[in-house]
Formats: sequence, structure tokens, C-alpha cells
Amino acid sequence: MRNYATDVKLFAEEHVTGLAVAVITGVGLFVLRRWLAGGVCHSKARLDGKTVLITGANTGIGKETAVDMAKRGARVLLACRDQARAQAAAAEIRKRSGNGNVVVKQLNLASLQSVRNLAKDILETERRLDVLINNAGIMMCPKWKTEDGFEMQLGVNHLGHFLLTNCLLDLLKRSSPSRIVNVSSLAHERGKIYFEDINLDKDYSPKKSYGQSKLANVLFSRELANRLKDTGVTVYCLHPGVIRTELGRHLWPSMALWKRLVAQPFMMLIKSPWEGAQTTIYCSVDEKEASNTGLYYSDCAPKEAAPQAQDEEAARRLWELSASMVGLSKP
Repeated sequence: MRNYATDVKLFAEEHVTGLAVAVITGVGLFVLRRWLAGGVCHSKARLDGKTVLITGANTGIGKETAVDMAKRGARVLLACRDQARAQAAAAEIRKRSGNGNVVVKQLNLASLQSVRNLAKDILETERRLDVLINNAGIMMCPKWKTEDGFEMQLGVNHLGHFLLTNCLLDLLKRSSPSRIVNVSSLAHERGKIYFEDINLDKDYSPKKSYGQSKLANVLFSRELANRLKDTGVTVYCLHPGVIRTELGRHLWPSMALWKRLVAQPFMMLIKSPWEGAQTTIYCSVDEKEASNTGLYYSDCAPKEAAPQAQDEEAARRLWELSASMVGLSKP
């Protein structure tokens, strides 16, 4: 009978260097993958009797956040554009969480009327709102316009959430202590607010627009926190990490073939939706952060935002411009 143990030993002796390289590479990739996964929210906080509203919760980190909130006992409202996909996601969330109190709401952030309709619905049907998670977004799309004529990335990523949040502030205040969580991106570091050409009609590029919209998220969070001081409503803004989700659906096809081929192996190293949701969850429930407001987070910890995201005057100016654009003073 053949002695396989001897064969293995001989093979190992003849290929010591190759095996060593393979083991070191494997261990290195494992360590790198764990590092890239980022922090994990360890809070055991329960949300029984509380209500959480999440925009864009039918896929990606929004859906994973919804599963976590439901597992904690919350009533979870999924505010989504595609109702068929939202209903399918709601069924999955109920099954995974064991919580049947998951409700689908209609929301198209590219339509201010849709935003107002959702806010009206919430105010009429919900007794409380404990956590508002502005999660939905669009990235690197062509130069499209919203229903109201705004540049799409600014309209969806910032203006829609700006209006929705302001419409729900009274309910959030009555439900205090409550939280507002805005999902931004590391891309805010390359962003600039083009106050004289806010819709980028003169010089549009998907990357430029995305950076502006993500910087707007951070500036909005900063000014909102200042305006909500001593109300019991706290505000958080975060970078979820680089994640395997549908958000990059407009970016991937636009890349050169060689870039896609080079990038493909690295896709296995970036965060899963569950890993990407951890900082959102952390900002939504962690007890240690209850007294903090207006900060920027990454990997479940406060981080320093880019210098332009700390400009108080720019934050106030953006607030005033945004309020004018969405007609905030109108009934």
C-alpha cells in the first residue's frame, strides 16, 4: 500500500521555499482582509418600543442595518424607491430578524414631492421616531437631473435627505433622546462645494459631483448638530468603508477593461455589506456616543473629517442655500 505520509513529507522537503511563500502570503491576505473589514459594533442595546427609519434599505448596507435594528426589537421603516424590491427585502429582514414589525414606505429622493409625501405619511401614522438613518445614495452617475431640475448626485445624496430630515425634526424632538445618522464617504476629503455653480452646469464630472455631495453630508451634519443643541437629538456622520454593493453600478461599466481586470481580484478584499453597516449601527445605538453630536466616524470610532468639512461658515452657507433650493419655508 502506498505511504501517502511519506509522499507528502518528500514533497514538502522539495518545495520548502514555495510552501513557505504560500503560507506567508495566505496569512498576510487573511490579516489584510481582517484589517480592511474594520470595526464591529459590540453594543447590546435594545430598541424595543422604538422606531427607526432607514432610506435605501432594500439593498447593501441599508438592508444589513435594517436587519440589525429589527433584531434589537425596533419597528423598522424601509423608505425605498423600488417598491417591489423593498417588499422582497422586508420579507427577508422579517425572516432573518424574527421581527415582523418591518414596514415599507415609498420614497424617491430625486423628487421633493415624494420626500414631502413620505414626511407627511410618517407624521400622520407614527407616534415616534427614535432613529433616522439617511443611508440612500447614488454614485458616479452621468449628468442626470432630478424631477426638480437639480444635479442628480447633489439632489439624492444631499438635498432629498436635507428636506426629509427637516420635515421630521419635530417628531424626532418629541421622541428624544433620538438620533440622526448621515452616511457620507471618505470621498468628502476630495470634495468642494461649488456655491456659484451648485448643479455643476458649467463643468460636470461624476467624481467631482460625488465629492461635492459627500462633503455636503458632513457639512449638513455639522450645522444640524449646532442647530439641535440641547434638544435631545444628536447627529452623526460616517464613512462606511469601501463595500461590495450596488452603489458602484454606474462606476464599474465606465472603467477601462484593463482597470476592471486589475481591480477584480481586490474586490474579494473589500468590505461585505454586513461589515460596511457596522459604523452606521454603531452611531445608531452605541451607548457611549449618546452624548456626542456633530462628529464624523469611521470603523466604529470618531475620526477627524477633512479641513473643508470643518468650515462653520461653509456649513451655514450650505444650509441656507439648501433651504432655498428645496423651498423649506413653504408649507
